Amino acid sequence: MKLFIAGHKGMVGSALVRRFQNEPGVAMLTRPHSQLDLTSQAAVDEFFAAEKPDAAIIAAAKVGGIHANNTYPADFIYDNLIVAANTVHAAFRHGVKRFLFLGSSCIYPKHAQQPMSEDCLLTSPLEPTNEAYAIAKIAGLKLCQYYRRQYGVLFHSAMPTNLYGPGDNYHPENSHVLPALIRRFHEAREAALPEVTAWGTGSPRREFLHVDDLADACAFLLRLDNPPDWINVGTGTDVTIKELTETVADAVGYKGRIAWDTSKPDGTPRKLMDGSRLAALGWKAKIPLRDGIRRAYASFLDEKAQGILRG
Repeated sequence: MKLFIAGHKGMVGSALVRRFQNEPGVAMLTRPHSQLDLTSQAAVDEFFAAEKPDAAIIAAAKVGGIHANNTYPADFIYDNLIVAANTVHAAFRHGVKRFLFLGSSCIYPKHAQQPMSEDCLLTSPLEPTNEAYAIAKIAGLKLCQYYRRQYGVLFHSAMPTNLYGPGDNYHPENSHVLPALIRRFHEAREAALPEVTAWGTGSPRREFLHVDDLADACAFLLRLDNPPDWINVGTGTDVTIKELTETVADAVGYKGRIAWDTSKPDGTPRKLMDGSRLAALGWKAKIPLRDGIRRAYASFLDEKAQGILRG
């Protein structure tokens, strides 16, 4: 199987490369952004026409945390919409047999019943702070669903919960909460700061999935003969942001005080995925959060030492 992994330099894409590099019968196909601009319809169509992959996983996306989503909504909706449209249509035109589009748990409504099942999609308003990104990801999911319905192609989607792990973005303003905390506590420990300020109240609950678990789930889904149009990928458990913050501080070895800036937004009150459908098919996450955070911090230190830390 000739497998195209879009976004192979990112956190998710690099995890997919690790997962498939020794998979029997799989030949990976990758292209850096400098050689293939996924926002260019002509370039994407030319690539699929020339390479003719058997399968594709679309892990390429413009991603960021609350601050980035709030500040650059036009960029988030445009870039992610155009990548989804270009890759889905080119894959269809050039005979890709299996196409897996990766979305996000933020596609579900802000006040969706917890845990969030696949059926709650489009039942009520989205979280305003990441609405632009969510709409683009919903559009990608629906493209796969409707191409499958109209043309009979095996295009489907996976919706992972909050991800973390090797290759994460540690930008001090534009990163997600877990990598932002790793960087903040690491720098605070190095500088011997007596206090670290965290955003919000600490009360929202979040679920976190190690990116290597997601890659394993993708491999599992590609082996299914008749996968659902879209399916949740998560751990089935969540923690408060306060608990997460204290766990990261412990993993990093920071011993100072943690203060909470309640003037900053909390975002969605709770985001827990209902992973029962994937579990019923036979897949479950394997990496516990505390162990995963320790692994992520080790990767942070390694990437920093090599000068390849993102952010």
